[in-house]
Amino acid sequence: MTIGDAPNKGAAQLQSEEAIIQRYLAPLAAGFPGALGLKDDCAFAAPSPGHEFVFKTDAIAEGVHFLPDDPPADIGWKALAVNVSDLAAKGARPVGYLMSLAFPSAPTEFWMAEFARGLGEAQAALGIHLMGGDTDRRPGPLSITPMVVGEVPAGRMVRRGAARAGDVICVSGTLGDAALGLRLRQEPGLARGWGLDAGRAGSLVGRFLRPQPRLGLSAPVLAHAQASMDVSDGLMKDLGRMCRASGVGAIVEHALLPVSVAFARVRQVDEAATAAALFAGDDYEILTAVSPDRVAAFLAGARDAGTIVTRIGRFTANGDVVLHDQAGQVMPLSATGWDHF
Repeated sequence: MTIGDAPNKGAAQLQSEEAIIQRYLAPLAAGFPGALGLKDDCAFAAPSPGHEFVFKTDAIAEGVHFLPDDPPADIGWKALAVNVSDLAAKGARPVGYLMSLAFPSAPTEFWMAEFARGLGEAQAALGIHLMGGDTDRRPGPLSITPMVVGEVPAGRMVRRGAARAGDVICVSGTLGDAALGLRLRQEPGLARGWGLDAGRAGSLVGRFLRPQPRLGLSAPVLAHAQASMDVSDGLMKDLGRMCRASGVGAIVEHALLPVSVAFARVRQVDEAATAAALFAGDDYEILTAVSPDRVAAFLAGARDAGTIVTRIGRFTANGDVVLHDQAGQVMPLSATGWDHF
């Protein structure tokens, strides 16, 4: 099947790499002078005075990060958003991005136009422009690999490995929604069984299709966080990564985990859904370690930026990562989180 096959929707295949670049991608680079209109082999840029660049690349592939029938505009949005999420966790401001596209077959005009539209919407929302990249054709599923560039004041990037015993564990937004959204994409009939109306089901699907990077947290993270990373492979897995990098342990209070109204409704009728808030990927929330004396300022800064942040536990000197129930007893962990291997 050709990428973008759709009746009466510009199903003609694009016949050249040049057509893909100049017709659909070059307009996305118009706001970045160093991209040179995508007419050269390289782009150029310099950080603002007193700043340094931060780099991140995170590929998304068909069948792993998005479904074959996901709208191409949403695929474009997601490709950029999941990368910018990491910049937000570092306290960085997005500057631009490069992108490699690997197609198993030539895309149709409709697919490419919609994909570029989604990228353009993400660019406008995230304050970023295309700088350059590459397109090719190779066997295998469609793969999209952006590399985003951000900048932070020199020496100030917030790392994952600087949490200390006694720091407070905070997380933005709500957890587990994208995993439930993916299940609804795969089995739409679940909405009725879960007792969800169209609005709540749509909100869960939207969290899967169009993750929202918490860019508003960049400044509070930079000002107050001891350590920070985005949650993409599940809360407990990513928290474990932060603990190992920092040489600390952690206690998470299950009762404090932030969940949406839709998630809470599903949890009432499907106990298995509870695990999604702990172990499922695709949340793209921000996990932080904040010293107790800075928590109030961090929460206030997040609130002023329009982002909800919740305290969910604390870091410990013991290297274990444990989960407590409402009685303070250790809950067994039956999973860890998403792993590509």
